[in-house]
Amino acid sequence: MTQYVTPPSDADDRRAVEPVICYPNETLPKSDLALYQNALDTAETVSVVQAAPREACTFQAPAGSFFRVTSVEGPQVGDLNLWNARDLSERFYSGKTRALHGTHVTIGERMWSSFPHLRPMATIVEDSLAWYGMDRFGGSVHDVIGTRCDPYTGNLLSDVQYHHCCHSNLTRALADALGVSLQEAEPHVHDVLNVFMCTGFTRDTGQYFMKASPVRPGDHLTFFAEIDVLGALSACPGGDCSASHTSDVAQCYPLQVEVLRPAEGALADWQSPEPNGYDQSHGR
Repeated sequence: MTQYVTPPSDADDRRAVEPVICYPNETLPKSDLALYQNALDTAETVSVVQAAPREACTFQAPAGSFFRVTSVEGPQVGDLNLWNARDLSERFYSGKTRALHGTHVTIGERMWSSFPHLRPMATIVEDSLAWYGMDRFGGSVHDVIGTRCDPYTGNLLSDVQYHHCCHSNLTRALADALGVSLQEAEPHVHDVLNVFMCTGFTRDTGQYFMKASPVRPGDHLTFFAEIDVLGALSACPGGDCSASHTSDVAQCYPLQVEVLRPAEGALADWQSPEPNGYDQSHGR
């Protein structure tokens, strides 16, 4: 039963209070974007893999290299997981990335790692969809708000057993890459960067929405690897997410991941960032 609460007499005044940014980011460590972009100009491709439709692939990008996600055949979104290649407990932290940069990320912004490390894992240096901005619905691309489509929510909402959602795709790909069981791999799969996905929150109900991605073949998102990275990318069963996901209904296409190595000396004296400087004493 819906309960109606009588608003207080000063309800409009309370709503009119100006918001305050929770995490002002002016003091974040600055990336040398010009250095990265110049190094990218000299970089050569060292490996290329593809995530087939409704499947996932893995890749490794050493610190100081680049990795580029490209739409190669048709409009397709992807779900990206990143780990420290030497320590899987350090992984991409979408919630903190969202808190530091906003709901969607683009050039110059970073993918931050989990506690206690909290350091840049990768920096975005190219975004062919940066022109999109924010549309009239509040939608934008490359979000860090969606968690990834998964079989558990599908079962909860629709009583289905669907195995080619992004969570399961990433689980299979990681298990194969590590040579471990699905049960061992699954706990490492985490909330994603939704590459190319166009999303936002509805103004009236605050619900997470998706709409047709503006991505087209040739569109790409390029990252500089700040640490040794193990990545996994799923070609989402939603295709361009214009209508549905967690099903075989949508037209899906592959996504490509290219790893590029810059020329010798192109990064000058760049160094990989150290883990966060907090002493972990927690007040004791």
